[in-house]
Amino acid sequence: MLYLIGLGLNERGISKEGLDAILKCKKVYLENYTVNFPYTEHQLEEVIGKKFKIADREKVEDLSLVDESKKLNVALLVYGSPLNATTHITLINECKATGVKCRVICSSSIFDAIAETGLQLYKFGKVASMPSWQKNFEPDSFMKIVKENQKINAHSLILIDIGLEFKKAFEQLKVTAKKEEVKLDRIVICQALGTRSSKILYRSLEEAEGFTGVQKPYCIIIPSELHFLEKEVLENFSGR
Repeated sequence: MLYLIGLGLNERGISKEGLDAILKCKKVYLENYTVNFPYTEHQLEEVIGKKFKIADREKVEDLSLVDESKKLNVALLVYGSPLNATTHITLINECKATGVKCRVICSSSIFDAIAETGLQLYKFGKVASMPSWQKNFEPDSFMKIVKENQKINAHSLILIDIGLEFKKAFEQLKVTAKKEEVKLDRIVICQALGTRSSKILYRSLEEAEGFTGVQKPYCIIIPSELHFLEKEVLENFSGR
């Protein structure tokens, strides 16, 4: 059987159900290519009580985990919720196609944690992902999604690519907003939500310009028109 197990947002976020499943597994893998973990591998091993191997993108996408699960109980540990990445859905489909049992054990994710900002979850539009720009390759589709969301007065959650420092992400945000003619007023910066380092900042672009100490993982929210209650809660994060 293949177990897809969500780890939640901190090293102790895994559920009792997830821990019980790990005890049944001969092989345990940690998916490490979708997020900057806010804790060390050693801290996680102490919590789950087992050693694990790292599963990079190639390991997960070649579907060899499914082959291994034909004979053994195998666990794939995923930060946050186990089904936020498309590749993990592919694993489930492959299990169904080959007759391998698969069980998903959910946990909390960034999509739960952003509610702490006070922004109402049902007012969010499409989720955007900001990649790290490379030489001669500056994808800007994330800002096109923000533009679409603003047309329907929806908040925009921008997930930040692994390894991308805030200073560079902020610059990419400004450049693409100007290119797509998207008006940006104030943004919400969410740092390491669900951990002891959790921080929410509600700032104007000018105030956020010089930020250098934003810890990973972090995300950026572009709010749309605010309900009075949303505004009241957000203002609590404007001076921190």
